[in-house]
Amino acid sequence: MKIEERFLNYVGYPTMSDEESESTPSTQKQTVLAKALAEELREIGVSDAEVDGHGYVYGSIPATAEGFSSVGFIAHLDTSDAMPDSPIKTRVVDYGGGDILLNEEKGIVMREADYPALSRRVGERLIVTDGTTLLGADDKAGITEIVSAAERIIKGNFPHGKISIAFTPDEEIGRGADLFDVKKFGADYAYTLDGGEIGELEYENFNAASAKVSVKGFSIHPGSAKGKMKNASSIAAEFNSLLDPEAVPEKTEGYEGFYHLISMSGECEYASLDYILRDHDGEKLEALKLSFESLAHTLNEKYGEGTVTLTVKDSYRNMREIIEAHPYTIEGAKSAMKKLGIEPIVNPIRGGTDGARLSFMGLPCPNLGTGGANFHSGFEYVSIDGMERAVDLIVEIIKGAKSV
Repeated sequence: MKIEERFLNYVGYPTMSDEESESTPSTQKQTVLAKALAEELREIGVSDAEVDGHGYVYGSIPATAEGFSSVGFIAHLDTSDAMPDSPIKTRVVDYGGGDILLNEEKGIVMREADYPALSRRVGERLIVTDGTTLLGADDKAGITEIVSAAERIIKGNFPHGKISIAFTPDEEIGRGADLFDVKKFGADYAYTLDGGEIGELEYENFNAASAKVSVKGFSIHPGSAKGKMKNASSIAAEFNSLLDPEAVPEKTEGYEGFYHLISMSGECEYASLDYILRDHDGEKLEALKLSFESLAHTLNEKYGEGTVTLTVKDSYRNMREIIEAHPYTIEGAKSAMKKLGIEPIVNPIRGGTDGARLSFMGLPCPNLGTGGANFHSGFEYVSIDGMERAVDLIVEIIKGAKSV
């Protein structure tokens, strides 16, 4: 099967996760794809492929020789809720440069000026949508590449160690590693296939937390409100206005941390603000959390104790400290890239992956690019040529996975 055919088949499965759901997986449509993948893996020779009771897909290819590490590859089943996940209308573009008209009727154009990375895709075959849905390359490109590599390895004739495969639900809502069974997976180390450009090798990510600001007000008829009303929505707006206006995503890059107001709601009696907090430096993230606590304290002094309640929860940590203790994970990927003529792109992730949490669960797990771009938007695309190179890279990593 051609790699684009496999990818387009997976894209046909809507798999959006649901943060409001308390079940795992959060949506049953993820399980539909999980079962199809387990069946396909068995058909190509991964005889132990199965879906567990929580929607995780596990499978393995036995070692054919001694002296190799057991290396694993992981991708996630779900897609973001930032855009609809169906009906996805795809087409292949032989990209020659310039803008791409996605939807003539709606006037949706992917402009090279807005997405300059397109200039590096000239001469490649790109899969795009009509701009009204996401594509799902995040992370069905990763799934496609892992399955395609597994098929090549089983048909091939070269020595390798045990190869572990897993597809996880609910990564987009931060739960992909919640019920991951590291022991069952059975790898010495692994790679998530959940990045962008081919050559991306990521092993630094944000330390992450969430913050919820709840404001309790007092409502009274506005005609007689003087000295009595306490407007929760106004106090919530005041809280946000007291934060550093420069420490937001749209004004930061690289290693710079941020707070991000992701949702807000309010009336006179009650209001709430939901934030995510991010920084590569753990101490700086702690300082950011303390600044939120200080603001809550200040507003409670001003409006009365109990007016503002702050709830902060840690989400995941920077995996760098784990990966640096297992340098062979990075060296092996770089060596494989060098053999294929791929220039490693080592940058900090301004986000997180399942690999961050898995690294702290005893499975060192850097992240690799898949050939996709513009994730979580109607301008998402994937390079067919990039996916083919990602398969080559997986195979080359396996060939070089000597025992450590």
